[in-house]
Amino acid sequence: MTTRRSAGIVLVRVRAGTPEVLLVHPGGPLWARKDLGAWSIPKGEYGPDDDALETARREFAEELGAVCPAEELVELGTVVQPGGKHVVAWYGLGDIDTAAVDSNTFEMEWPPRSGRRQTFPEIDRAEFFPMEVAVEKILGGQRPLLDSLARALVALP
Repeated sequence: MTTRRSAGIVLVRVRAGTPEVLLVHPGGPLWARKDLGAWSIPKGEYGPDDDALETARREFAEELGAVCPAEELVELGTVVQPGGKHVVAWYGLGDIDTAAVDSNTFEMEWPPRSGRRQTFPEIDRAEFFPMEVAVEKILGGQRPLLDSLARALVALP
């Protein structure tokens, strides 16, 4: 069995001296009413011959409809989510207009067993959260990335 791998970017902006983390909420009817523990970093899967950082940048652009504004990206490490997927992430400083998010889409049968196919955005919204809120919003398997981010931010000059 091949290990599933994803790569993503944690964009951080600073407002009134407080770091805020960009998270995205998955689109589609399965996630519509979920909030705490449902958000994610912008990320996507990559294959064994793909460059992880290049994938992270591409997925950021596809999910948000904007190029990642961070000039420098620093690796946070890799976490293994409960389903076994390995997620590697980088963080960078920058800001985007979350109201202008224009996500790519996916198609699925909805309602189930109806035979009807519907198109949904991969993410239905993006938002910046202070760290203490972000740790509640993010998927549990990605929470250690925010721990790594907090340590990295403390080490900044």
